[in-house]
Amino acid sequence: MNILVTGANGQLGNCMRNAAAHSADNYIFTDVAELDITVASAVAKMVNDNNINVIINCAAYTNVDKAESDKDFAELLNATAVENLAKAIKANNGTLIHISTDYVFGGDPYNTPCREDQTGTPTGVYGLTKLHGEQAIAESGCKALIFRTAWLYSEYGKNFVKTMLNLTSTKPQLNVVFDQVGTPTYAQDLADAIFDIVANRKFESNEGIYHYSNEGVCSWFDFTKMIAEIAGNTTCDIQPCHSDEFPSPVVRPSYSVLDKTKFKNTFGLSVPYWTDSLKVCINNLKTNEA
Repeated sequence: MNILVTGANGQLGNCMRNAAAHSADNYIFTDVAELDITVASAVAKMVNDNNINVIINCAAYTNVDKAESDKDFAELLNATAVENLAKAIKANNGTLIHISTDYVFGGDPYNTPCREDQTGTPTGVYGLTKLHGEQAIAESGCKALIFRTAWLYSEYGKNFVKTMLNLTSTKPQLNVVFDQVGTPTYAQDLADAIFDIVANRKFESNEGIYHYSNEGVCSWFDFTKMIAEIAGNTTCDIQPCHSDEFPSPVVRPSYSVLDKTKFKNTFGLSVPYWTDSLKVCINNLKTNEA
């Protein structure tokens, strides 16, 4: 089976490289230098020339704040490019596996974990363009699995864990918001789950939207406290604060915990607890520094 991974130089893309390192399938990893997914003809040619059976789309515009002033490009990458992938894989009778986000929620008040059938009410451009991407897939009629995830981090690129490892080791005091609640997700866990679903052909006849994050719930404050504790950064005084103390061009979801029942029941996979995975990531980062 031939599998195309887009956005392969990002967090999830790099983790997919790890997961598929010894795969019996033929994985083709691309980023914008190899394939510009905003160009429909280029996507179609890649899919046709390589007889692609599955596309795993890890590419996205993810700068939540910048998206507010860069709406056109966010829409291009998060929606138009997704439509290009959907149309190309449909023409080849293949399957699209697409990564979406908890940011498709947030506009309506709720305090129970979000289900897949819950109406999307995004509060900013990023969430809106990601929702448009989901809608483009549905309208294309291609076979597709959409995995919404949240608070993604890894050993790669810029992310909250790496930022807080640096800040809690260099700053005497830090204020972190406690009124936004969700679940951190280790990108390698998500990549491993996607790899299992592809390798064991579990994607066949299981099209639809699924939620995947690590197990458990915390605030950004709790997340930071645990990062510092695992890393042994004990000298930084970490204090909780309200989100309105950090002005932002977009209102972030105050509660974006994802209900993973459908994912676990469908694919029979266990989901690691968030602190367990955080320890793995931080230990890997420390090992790489040594």
